[in-house]
Amino acid sequence: MNLPVPEDDGAERLSKRVAAQGGWSRRDAELLIDNGVVRVDGTVAVLPQMRVRPEQRVEIEKNARPLPVPPVTLLLHKPASVELDLTAPLAGAQRSAADRSGLRPLPRHLVDQHCVAPLGPRDSGLVVFTQVHGIERKLTEDAALLEHELQVEVDGEATAEALQAMRPARVSIGSQREGRTVLRFAVKGPQPGQVTNLCARAGLQVLGVRRLRLGRVALAGLAPGEWRYLRSDEKF
Repeated sequence: MNLPVPEDDGAERLSKRVAAQGGWSRRDAELLIDNGVVRVDGTVAVLPQMRVRPEQRVEIEKNARPLPVPPVTLLLHKPASVELDLTAPLAGAQRSAADRSGLRPLPRHLVDQHCVAPLGPRDSGLVVFTQVHGIERKLTEDAALLEHELQVEVDGEATAEALQAMRPARVSIGSQREGRTVLRFAVKGPQPGQVTNLCARAGLQVLGVRRLRLGRVALAGLAPGEWRYLRSDEKF
């Protein structure tokens, strides 16, 4: 974390120092800092407004270019009974060791993130936050066409007749044990409460819902409370 230096004689904004040191404009200096390529006394600096003293060492990575930080999409495994703070999407979460995006986390990645696939407070599983307008449009405007795969635990044993009663969702039995059944749902654009209502119509009480997949993007590899970046080769 970069703690601002108290204002004192000679201290100046980091962006001003970077601009003067590298011959950049103030805006370009801010972009370099946004990209995580500026270090102060060996530590990556992330706040253009932090103040630095004359004796502090400011370094800019060789061949760094002041380019806007590309927008990103974040995938989070929301634990059950946890209500998300939409203003701080990754609060309390940690990055998964299985993240293969190659991206370096930057403060800019958390700015203007929109939750485009929310879950109820009691539900768990895949949640999507994005800065990418195309993904936001697809997951909102085309939500009714996007298939969700859900793991639903119910109280009781599901029969073939019960599965038929839950159409139009495609439902199969994952496992049954000690009076409880785990069902696999595949349903396009489920509305809030729809799965609970379908199960109730079949005489089954829902105990828990976990979203395993949204379109072609799966939860696999993310433990509860972990997040990762959507890779460039992944499409919903």
